[in-house]
Amino acid sequence: MMILPDNFNPEERGARARDYFLAGYNCCQSVLLAFSDVLQANRLAGEPLLKIIGSGFGGGFARMREVCGSFTACTMLAGFISPADSTDLEVRKTNYSLVQEMAMDFRAANGSIVCREMLEMKERQAEGPTPSARTAEYYSKRPCPEIVRNAAIIAANKMKEAAR
Repeated sequence: MMILPDNFNPEERGARARDYFLAGYNCCQSVLLAFSDVLQANRLAGEPLLKIIGSGFGGGFARMREVCGSFTACTMLAGFISPADSTDLEVRKTNYSLVQEMAMDFRAANGSIVCREMLEMKERQAEGPTPSARTAEYYSKRPCPEIVRNAAIIAANKMKEAAR
């Protein structure tokens, strides 16, 4: 079981994730980094590793606009909350149940788990690998800061439930 700090607050974790996103990290990295102190304190992972493993998931898997990187981070965090590190099918079932609950919560908060749907892109659009410049115009056209915030709150709530 994961040990959480006494002052652990889902809303604050959401604000942290949003702040990381506004600082230029991708959506997956932002959600993961919002929990770096907790994962470090539990000797599971630190900030450098989280930056690395989340690096390719921004923009719905490298700007392919598939599954949202924020939700991908929730899925990764589910592995820390309820590890399925064995061939035990019951352990996997518990992890998969957690991921499915997170998906339901994520859809309720954001409408979808698919990046292009949340960005209201009608079709798959080839955007290429070059990330968008993070300008005021970029942020004004994207729901991403709020999506990232919602994802971190969902993950934090699941961590709190598991720690009880």
